[in-house]
Amino acid sequence: MERKSAMLVAVFAVWGASVFQEVSSAPADDYPYRNVSLSWDARVEDIVKRLTVEEMQMQMALGGPDGPAPAIPRLGIGAYQWGSECLRGDASAPGFATAFPQALGLAATFDYDLIYRVAEAISVEVRGKHNDFVKEKNFVWHTSASCFSPLINIMRDARWGRNQETYGEDPYLSGSLGTAYIKGLQGTHLRYVRASGCCKHMNVHGGPEDIPVSRFSFNAIVSEEDWRMTHLPAFKTCVDAGTLGLMCSYNRINGVPACANKKLLTDIARNEWGFRGYFTSDEGAVENIILWHKYFNNSLDTAVACANAGCDIEIAGDLNVLPHPVYFSLVEAVKQGRVTEATLRERVRPLFYTRMRLGEFDPPEMNPYSKLTSAVVETPAHKALAVEAAMKSFVLLKNDGGLPVTGFGTIGVVGPFGNTTKIFGDYSPVIPDENKSTVLQALTPLASKVQFAEGCDEVNDKCAKYDSQSVIKAVTNTDANFVILGTGIIYEAENFDRPDMELPGHQKQLLQDVLDHAGGKPTYLLLFNAGPLNISFAHQEPSVVAILECFFPAQAAAEAIRHVLLNDVPGAVPSGRLPFTWPLLASQLPPIVDYSMKRRTYRYFEGEPLYPFGYGLSYTTFEYSNLTHSQSITAGESLSLSFHLKNSGKMDADEVVQVYIGWRDTSLPAPKIQLARFTRVTIEAGQQVIVKLEVEAKIMGLWINDGWFIKPGSMDVFVGGQQPNQKRMAASNVLSSSFTITDMKYLGRY
Repeated sequence: MERKSAMLVAVFAVWGASVFQEVSSAPADDYPYRNVSLSWDARVEDIVKRLTVEEMQMQMALGGPDGPAPAIPRLGIGAYQWGSECLRGDASAPGFATAFPQALGLAATFDYDLIYRVAEAISVEVRGKHNDFVKEKNFVWHTSASCFSPLINIMRDARWGRNQETYGEDPYLSGSLGTAYIKGLQGTHLRYVRASGCCKHMNVHGGPEDIPVSRFSFNAIVSEEDWRMTHLPAFKTCVDAGTLGLMCSYNRINGVPACANKKLLTDIARNEWGFRGYFTSDEGAVENIILWHKYFNNSLDTAVACANAGCDIEIAGDLNVLPHPVYFSLVEAVKQGRVTEATLRERVRPLFYTRMRLGEFDPPEMNPYSKLTSAVVETPAHKALAVEAAMKSFVLLKNDGGLPVTGFGTIGVVGPFGNTTKIFGDYSPVIPDENKSTVLQALTPLASKVQFAEGCDEVNDKCAKYDSQSVIKAVTNTDANFVILGTGIIYEAENFDRPDMELPGHQKQLLQDVLDHAGGKPTYLLLFNAGPLNISFAHQEPSVVAILECFFPAQAAAEAIRHVLLNDVPGAVPSGRLPFTWPLLASQLPPIVDYSMKRRTYRYFEGEPLYPFGYGLSYTTFEYSNLTHSQSITAGESLSLSFHLKNSGKMDADEVVQVYIGWRDTSLPAPKIQLARFTRVTIEAGQQVIVKLEVEAKIMGLWINDGWFIKPGSMDVFVGGQQPNQKRMAASNVLSSSFTITDMKYLGRY
């Protein structure tokens, strides 16, 4: 989302004092919407039917930086600000919040329960701060209890700037982790939600940001098959999880802007999926229909198209470009008969339903979440959770006996990410300085002496200026060397794609200088990045004894890295798995503007990657055996699996179990292989457990012609700690079997 250059508009000055006008509850006490014994629908309807066209226009047009949605004093309704950034902490809001690892790192945990607990902690902090903001009458942007998170677009291209915000490249994994996030965020209370979720960006949105064209004007050309089988499934899962919001994206889809796309917002989301929540635009997406897409040339036509398509809220961007939000033309649209009053009431209905579920119109004593305050920020429990999440997110890409370590005499630590706190990634909360940490702080206790050299400044000049002599000096006469490389938000983030997969600036030369001048001493490579990098030379280099992918671990970086390198606490054995395919070369990637899934992601990849989806090493080994399941199932039945899993190594550890299925009938429009189930299992050294899992029937479905079908035929099933049949694999084995689906089942349109 969310054009960060957008100006915070002083709403009080622009739209008048009524926005913040003191609201007395006395006149509203007799309104049925205050009657807690009535149903949600009846209470919402009581509000909606009383609104004037002008009031509905204001509720739909004023959210985000130009907000809040104004108070309606005559009805006793207060102001409400839409949209907080809650991707992995309460980002952009005033004050501090716990900074959990960036989303892609969280995805690498393959841990539903962990994502749930992280989202739960985020929402506690978001709601506590929101309650205080409301008491202070502070309605600036990002003070809301309505989160514009999670981001569940598919990581379809290694160069996309926003890969770090995703849950990886697989629709099933993204949908599963998105479900965990929504359920953890919104809470388990039978009546109230703690903070409302909003899955974004819908849809067919995964680059480019700026190379070779702007995201604001990009037209994604997608086949119905790829749209249904790759881009939509995670959002359908999010709707099934109960999300209260969805966000339409900047791009066009087959020529039609997403926020004016009736097929997407109404036909698919509302009619096929049964979505009852609200659609918000991305920041500036509605005005971009005029300014960038040139789809319409005026606000009236644009407001008509978006409102009729199903967009409930416009989050306007920079009002220096347009004089007012596009939705300020809705009153005129109604006057001209181009949008009906009934349509506007339909648009505002989910807005007030969301606020109702947040408890805004109930007595505070009824809502346990109303008692939360900013005191819940950065609690010891949340800090500990951040450390756990970071440790579980690290992916061990190479280990030739170098890890775990026990300590050193002298080590060299070099690289632009060695002594910087800029390892948080995009959309990070602000944290107190005392909670920030660096890799150098993690490594210093491992040695009697540390020789450090930055080599180049990644943060300020992308490693354009390189001091080779300082690097060579730092790695001379050492027992081992740690090279700390990566990207950071100056190189890959919202608004910035990468032109290629190369290490930025002089980072490759820095690593080569270490290898050339360290006298063959062990070299450990730690990476802080999102999109894959060209490190094939490092993997092949014998003196590089270990490569650890750390993503953007945020505030817990130092503690988590130290624990994983030493394996000195429970849960420190690396257990992360890549949630994306790491190509060997950028030439394996199609152009970023090509939205065909051919050659993209593990499901359709051609050739050998450097590291496959689902890959990750451990300090121990695992053995799978005794796989049993039904040999034949009827279409629509789930497949029950049972197998033995043994930790055959010497260290207690977590194993990420991965189940894949494949269709033997090559005439079907099926991916080559599909992740169908995953789970984490903690196993003590030498212990064997029996694991039972079910593959749901819907994962066997394919979009054929105009609907989802489960077709009869033979299927392959694979069970292991990694993707099967890969050139580069972990030490554990993969079990393979097959089963038959009888009959055919139509699953409908979804």
